Amino acid sequence: MKRELVVNVMSSETRAALREDGRLVELFIERPSNERVAGNIYKGRVENVLPGMQAAFVNIGLERNAFLYVDDALSNVAAPWDDEDWEEDLRRARGRVSISDVLKEGQEVVVQVSKEPMGTKGARVVTACSLPGRYLVLMPSVSYVGVSRRIEDQAERERLRNLAVRIKPASMGVIVRTVAEGRSERDLRRDLQYLLKLWNRILHKARQLPAPSLLYRDYDLVYRLVRDLFTEDVDRMYVDSPEALEKARDVLRSLAPRLQNRVQLYTGQEPIFEAFGLEAEIDKALRRKVWLDCGGYLVIDETEALVSIDVNTGRFVGNKDLSDTVLRTNLEAAREIARQLRLRNMAGIIIVDFIDMDSPEDQAQVLATLTEEVRKDRVKTNVVGFTSLGLVELTRKKVKRDLMETMFKRCPLCEGSGRVLSEESLAIQAERRLRTAAQASDTDAFLVRAYPDVAAHLIGPGGSNLRRLEAELGRTLFVKGSESLGYYDVDIFAGHKDEVEGRALPVKQGQVIDLEVSEPHLSNPRDGIARLEGYVVDIEGAGAMVGRQLKVEITRVFRTYAKARVVG
Repeated sequence: MKRELVVNVMSSETRAALREDGRLVELFIERPSNERVAGNIYKGRVENVLPGMQAAFVNIGLERNAFLYVDDALSNVAAPWDDEDWEEDLRRARGRVSISDVLKEGQEVVVQVSKEPMGTKGARVVTACSLPGRYLVLMPSVSYVGVSRRIEDQAERERLRNLAVRIKPASMGVIVRTVAEGRSERDLRRDLQYLLKLWNRILHKARQLPAPSLLYRDYDLVYRLVRDLFTEDVDRMYVDSPEALEKARDVLRSLAPRLQNRVQLYTGQEPIFEAFGLEAEIDKALRRKVWLDCGGYLVIDETEALVSIDVNTGRFVGNKDLSDTVLRTNLEAAREIARQLRLRNMAGIIIVDFIDMDSPEDQAQVLATLTEEVRKDRVKTNVVGFTSLGLVELTRKKVKRDLMETMFKRCPLCEGSGRVLSEESLAIQAERRLRTAAQASDTDAFLVRAYPDVAAHLIGPGGSNLRRLEAELGRTLFVKGSESLGYYDVDIFAGHKDEVEGRALPVKQGQVIDLEVSEPHLSNPRDGIARLEGYVVDIEGAGAMVGRQLKVEITRVFRTYAKARVVG
């Protein structure tokens, strides 16, 4: 498999993409405005202890207090930068203890962020800190030795475990990382010495600084890429910044000198992400529908509770029989789902609705393919299997914001529902408000300003709805579309007819203005239609001039439209 890292550096953002066989599989984004805190170590102060939740809130100097669960206040170690899953071994050896026995309000405590703040939730922290190096992860407060489960050769696992036991301090623990496979004792000792010096500096700062204070900040994205991802199986790393090139090579000089020549400066005229086809891949990753090469597609919906993925055959009709078509679609979907989990960084509970398969053998094949593909993921992912409803359930560890959270904000109109009220519904709401205003005022005219599409519904075809409302209310009504108003906004002005008319009509008889013809008149194609914030201007003889900018004279003015003729 060919693996490449592509790095785009800007003052406002640094992006990095991991490609496997030419396809984008992971995307990393770092912005000054959205600074990463996972991995940082703080000296904090316990603000609240909540026995009912078995947790405490710790002030570490961020916008929201951090959440410290009782198990994380004891001996749980969660390294946000690695793919190790040795936490289970520690968890089994731990008993249940009340949070009140561990922490008191006002107590100062050194904690490490294990999960980024997400939404309205503060960061999650642990008291058992861990420091990542190139080959080892140092755990100063836990006497434990582990080896990455990605190292599958049993003899090599045993060799590395024995090395780790021999070199580690008696009261501390270490995890041997995947990249340590085949490395010498000298390499591991050098990495350990660096981490021990770093930990001593952190302890010194903890004694000197008041709470809350930052004691250790994990390195920037370029450094972390080199430290955590740039291994022997990465063929090339392309960067578009001379400074980033020098930084990467400088880190490699101490961590892996033989890999320095694999870092290359991109000097093409086209932006680096466009040159590698990554912008189009990112655009696809932000869509709800993902097309498969076979013609089928996935529909991905992310909610607070879980992620649901629906598999459909789409345009794929196969060339053998229905069961073969379904199987081929599901197999390709399984591979794409594993890629999308990594690319979008989706986490939590994931439910996949594969196309129904009658054959248990086909189900097993799809499940095996999905399980094999998620093994490529550095984040711990567990394929639970088919549920009683025929759905496949997965879980994926969440330690940072997903792609949607990073690049999007919640829509102020729909507030995350993905839907907004129709123009017809909003027009009916505006009508209710107008009736209330008419009951409370004795003025003879009203102007209703609304979003243009809503205003059109309020007027009705040919002004029919407007005439009905005038008859029912006994008032003169003007409706004006305004693009300066929000989709949900409605503004109602009451006054005398002449005053309201002056506010309502955007043109006057005899006025000469420039307008663009947007479409032919529906019932009289000889004429052309132009619009001023929803107000219709019927231009005589302009039906064949769609798209042209014309100088016209307003000849007659009505409440819902005006007539005009071309001049010049």
